[in-house]
Amino acid sequence: MSAGQFVQWQQALDKRKEQGIFRSLKNRTEGVDFYSNDYLGLARNKELQQLLLEKVQDNPALLSGSTGSRLISGNSIIAAETEEFIAAQHQYDSALLFPSGYNANLALFSTLPGRQDTIIIDDQIHRSVHDACMMSHAKKTKFKHNDLDSLENKLQRTDGTCYIAIESLYSMEGDFAPLQEIVQLAEKYSAGLLVDEAHAFGVLGYGMVAEHQLQDYVLATVITYGKALGAHGAAILTNELIKTYLINFASPFIYTTSAQDIQWMSIKIGYDFLQMHPELSLKLQYNINIFRAQAIKTPSSENSPIQAVIIRDNQKLKILQNNLSEKGMLTYPIYSPTVKEGTERLRVCLHSFNTEEEIIELVRTLKEFI
Repeated sequence: MSAGQFVQWQQALDKRKEQGIFRSLKNRTEGVDFYSNDYLGLARNKELQQLLLEKVQDNPALLSGSTGSRLISGNSIIAAETEEFIAAQHQYDSALLFPSGYNANLALFSTLPGRQDTIIIDDQIHRSVHDACMMSHAKKTKFKHNDLDSLENKLQRTDGTCYIAIESLYSMEGDFAPLQEIVQLAEKYSAGLLVDEAHAFGVLGYGMVAEHQLQDYVLATVITYGKALGAHGAAILTNELIKTYLINFASPFIYTTSAQDIQWMSIKIGYDFLQMHPELSLKLQYNINIFRAQAIKTPSSENSPIQAVIIRDNQKLKILQNNLSEKGMLTYPIYSPTVKEGTERLRVCLHSFNTEEEIIELVRTLKEFI
């Protein structure tokens, strides 16, 4: 490796520091949580933790490594039973588990579309889908965010097999997709619809596909568990044919060591816990209503736990975030170029455990900078 290459890497890092967008790892700090994806507080829920502890005490082997990929030595009865349980809960034929949502999207989008196919993606979709599209070698084209006319225009100009890729709830804008209308367009143009429900699951029941009973019209749905469920991992919900196809051809599935059984068990227990505690999602919606009642301008949907507050300047955004941090409020700023210049924002995540006083104090500080 030449010295010049190291200089090039250092210069790229120095440029990020100059622009104020340098990333570094930080330990989790104490404060009022307005930045995590733990929407229902399950990652901190003592009752749920006790249930998991009891499972481990009854069966310590849950903590052991899986020893290999699921196609070699890493499959287990618990993994298979959890997949059957998840599929039944969401009213799909089959489910296939993955260690993370990123891994699931890599598998789905890199495997189903082929070189001659086209993937039409919402221009606000998660980075994992972009990375997967590169792996698939399919043609990728974008439609304007949540714009049905833009999507239909792309569908009209596309020949051959076509896939539409959307999120049901977008993590940067905090707005919902017009899912039912997109389903109609997918049906009209015989396109396969792939829906990422990472941020909607648990917030709106089992997600928008289940909410609107669209399972028969969505080719595959990705559910992730590291957010509202407070666990980790993901599942692709689909039919038995596509599940079998993924098992045979999806590199991110074939060549990944399976997670420990405790991860799959945590997911199943999490579902049970959600069913026993419907008040958590009701409290979340109550807190969202409190925030919205403060009349903060935002592009986000009124029922979304993600409320984006646009601060059109990286430096001003940094000052705001530091100000909030000094008051013990943990928030996450999104700088350009992660988002387009002029759309920099503070990404506020609301939770079932936030208090009314905390939310009102947050808004009071935000209004000083808007």
